[in-house]
Amino acid sequence: MHFFEKFKFCPSCGSSSFVRNDSKSKRCHSCEFVYYLNPSAATAAFILNEKDELLVCRRANEPAKGTYDLPGGFSDLNETSEENIAREIFEELGVKADSIRYLFTLPNEYLYSDLIVPTIDVFFQCTLENYTNITVNDDVDAFYFIPIKDLDATLFGLTSIKKAIIRFKEDYLNLNNK
Repeated sequence: MHFFEKFKFCPSCGSSSFVRNDSKSKRCHSCEFVYYLNPSAATAAFILNEKDELLVCRRANEPAKGTYDLPGGFSDLNETSEENIAREIFEELGVKADSIRYLFTLPNEYLYSDLIVPTIDVFFQCTLENYTNITVNDDVDAFYFIPIKDLDATLFGLTSIKKAIIRFKEDYLNLNNK
């Protein structure tokens, strides 16, 4: 469900005159409060091992339960994207990131509690302090290392992750003449 249908009452005064203002906001005609639907920040990590295989996770929860994903998640308040990806890697894989390098961003929509949440997904390439003590935690069901040439974007459940896999694979193969 989209924001415009889900939220019927003004969060400031409780009035039911909380109506669509434009393509990205609602306005209350009773108190004039305006709420803008801005994207939430999220991160994802491309983690390669010494064989240039990508660490891929299997999602333990909806949305897209059972599909492939990259480690990552939503940013907390007062957290940078770099802090966010380091925290998510530790929460999901039980290991610390050794280096974090920004790659690119993609817009996305994420279904959460029957609400479509717009996100801006920030992608990083990361290395780990330790590749032998990885454990699955949080919302990760399993992890695999997959050769980059064998990555199949259709096995990934989230739209921005699919697009990121395609982009990363093409860039990697072009840079490495593979």
